[in-house]
Amino acid sequence: MTVTIEKPEATETNVLDDARTQLAQAVEVLGLGPEVHAMLAAPRREVSVSIPLRRDDGSVEVLRGYRVQHNYSRGPGKGGVRFDARVDLDEVRALAMWMTWKCALLDVPYGGAKGGVRVDPRGYSKAELERITRRYTSEIAPLIGPNQDIPAPDVGTDEQTMAWMMDTYSVGRGHTVLGVVTGKPISVGGSLGRAGSTSRGVVAVAVEALRHVGIAPEGATAAVQGFGKVGRGAARFLAQEGVRVLAVSDVNGAVHTADGLDIAALEAYVDVTGSVVDFPGGAPIQSEEVLTADVDLLVPAAVEGVIHTGNAGQVRARVVAEGANGPVTTAADEVLSANGVLVVPDILANAGGVVVSYFEWVQANQSYWWSEAEVDERLVERMIRAWNDVLAYATANQLSLRLAATCMAVERVYRAHEVRGLYP
Repeated sequence: MTVTIEKPEATETNVLDDARTQLAQAVEVLGLGPEVHAMLAAPRREVSVSIPLRRDDGSVEVLRGYRVQHNYSRGPGKGGVRFDARVDLDEVRALAMWMTWKCALLDVPYGGAKGGVRVDPRGYSKAELERITRRYTSEIAPLIGPNQDIPAPDVGTDEQTMAWMMDTYSVGRGHTVLGVVTGKPISVGGSLGRAGSTSRGVVAVAVEALRHVGIAPEGATAAVQGFGKVGRGAARFLAQEGVRVLAVSDVNGAVHTADGLDIAALEAYVDVTGSVVDFPGGAPIQSEEVLTADVDLLVPAAVEGVIHTGNAGQVRARVVAEGANGPVTTAADEVLSANGVLVVPDILANAGGVVVSYFEWVQANQSYWWSEAEVDERLVERMIRAWNDVLAYATANQLSLRLAATCMAVERVYRAHEVRGLYP
């Protein structure tokens, strides 16, 4: 029997530094004091688990998984589970913190949480991924539940992953618990409209941002970095709004055309080939060129840290709507601001997923299901209301949209904590 053990955990990542810096800036603006920063900077609970996996060839590999519950002053934890080779505890800590602010900003009665397994799912069979998911779920089961912490899909996971998680948790409880996860298949309690909710939310606020800077969406141009769960839907919804998507990329490459890509044809091509590479309706370009394309709107919708000081000065888009979590570093934020680029922050732009996750959770608890039109309407209404609130706050206080959104969220979380009090 061959046994493989993962490499030691990586050191602290820049993404956690960025999350803590954003919190410190908000605490300073709000005048809340160092004790509030200390309380909100530290996760309330975190766990690291070993996940022994028997591979299809009989060998055994030991993976590492995490679940971090950053804050639950406003309700149970909420946050995705990602399967990615770059996952480490500091990344999960940062993502959990951003989930806290995201839920508070959209006035969803959740706290923030996040989880992940350090694994590249592309190198594993479906049967192996099921075994990873079920063992990970069993290890974190004491920490999750419909009134404790509700996972959802993220990078490298999908509705099938959530079905496995729900089933594993339910077997341990002796009855079906639909509300333990969101983003499930419709057949086991998922919500209509959930699959495209993050993308739809990104586009709803991106369109408002374009109008705010004086650009009509009809005829505007865009580039989308990442063509997965968020980027693909964002490209589709942008095209439906009349925006010409000139360039897209995925993990394998990128394509561009000056006339605008046929997104429906591109989606069909990706369904067959698995990548945008060699799409006949566009010319190949380097992936990093998508971030600096000459467009009105840029949607970075892959992973964190892709816009940094090394390329921020080359970004030509007038508006950047963060489809991913943390795609713009703190230092790059300053460069973009100095260059007149409006950044719609992740905790606002990509909050559509958690909003519809909340809708799914409510439906599961009530055993009553809404139509897709109802879900979409309620989602867009929430997103535009949040955009207007953040814009008004930013204008009144002369702050960037990111700092305004973070201040609003931090204050709501702090007020909830203050009124509940310390225990004991």
